[in-house]
Amino acid sequence: MPDAAYNYRSSQDDQSISQRYAARILASLGAAAPEQAVTAAIHPARRWAESGLMSLTCADAQTPRMCPVPLASCADAALDAFRWLVGENVFPNSTGADLLVERATITGFQGNGSGSLAGHCRILQCRDGMLALSLTREEDWDLLPAWFEADTVSDWPSVEAHVKVVGTEALISRGKLLGLAVADARKIPGSSGDWMRVAYSNNAAARPRSLPRVIDLASLWAGPLCSSLWQAAGAKVTKVESSQRPDGARHGPAEFFALLNRGKRSVALDLHRKPGRQALLELIKQADIVLEGSRPRALRQMGIFAEELIDENPGLTWVSITGYGRREPQANWIAYGDDAGIAAGLSAILHQVTGDWLICGDAVADPLTALHAALAGWAGWSSGGGKLFDLSLEQTVRHCITATAPSDEDYLGRQVRWGQYLEDHHIAPLAPCRLREVATSEH
Repeated sequence: MPDAAYNYRSSQDDQSISQRYAARILASLGAAAPEQAVTAAIHPARRWAESGLMSLTCADAQTPRMCPVPLASCADAALDAFRWLVGENVFPNSTGADLLVERATITGFQGNGSGSLAGHCRILQCRDGMLALSLTREEDWDLLPAWFEADTVSDWPSVEAHVKVVGTEALISRGKLLGLAVADARKIPGSSGDWMRVAYSNNAAARPRSLPRVIDLASLWAGPLCSSLWQAAGAKVTKVESSQRPDGARHGPAEFFALLNRGKRSVALDLHRKPGRQALLELIKQADIVLEGSRPRALRQMGIFAEELIDENPGLTWVSITGYGRREPQANWIAYGDDAGIAAGLSAILHQVTGDWLICGDAVADPLTALHAALAGWAGWSSGGGKLFDLSLEQTVRHCITATAPSDEDYLGRQVRWGQYLEDHHIAPLAPCRLREVATSEH
């Protein structure tokens, strides 16, 4: 579907954004065009306010902000497209937008302005611009003296003081080399590529099983949510963790970890030793879908190459979720859900229309990417496999922005129009409140 077909100026066009987006992502996978829309036509301003995302995006707890990027509608569209593809009403009590706010529903997070809800990411003033920095792991703090070429940097005030006197470009280039999740917050995307890339294909196809066997090597939020969608569609999912370095989400809210992983078979392997790596390889060889959530070099260093395994098993579908994609040098860059959304342009757009530097929602790049990855992986498996799908947190959000952008790039006009819609229809922003039901039995 050509980009020229996307004109959202009128209220009618606003109303149909989710339907157009669902058709677009299905078409990009080569899926047969549905005879009718797979998702409802609901105004994006209503979805934003009633999903809870508006109450999470604010300069302070009393000032929820509209976002002129219809992220809630894109999430609804992706989930409904997945449902249409699998022929099942997976997560029947949830919308796609509900999945964007599940963690905040559990934790009770509140909007934090230029800081992320979880407290790990902040938008900071540099000497010549604005920068997003996530310090999620303990080792990230250990990298700061090398980043700033300073003796001690132990808290956020000292980080802010150091960043303020250095140029943005130097900070970002040095930070990425060190392995920090850092991004320029000022850029609003223009044109953009698709939401996924087929990084490898053996041009062969195998007859798929009635239901796929999945090896989930991912952690935190995006990957586990993706495999939860496959599990809800009937897949048998095995979650594989390193015994030395388990899923970092285990250190967060237990209810959230259970929501993402309950019902999956769990396997812990010593991946520092040859027997553990060999056991992982054997699990992969028995799989129909492999989900990878780390930088490509992590498995390659163990002697595990996605392309070679796809050639050995023509029916294998491999789904890779990274921060910025598998191409060099981006393949080595670190990203998390909040800073990836900022890198894609969300905060720059919010600044343009509100005058404030805000972080949008709660790590929205994670669940958005999960929804898109689930769609790609299932489409690949059901068509016979033999493909490596390359998805990234940053590119998924960037695609949501550019695929639904106002034709005249007038985000301020859209902001005003959507705000007026809420006022005219007496719609107030709600707090996140709904969680899906999950399976309790293990395969």
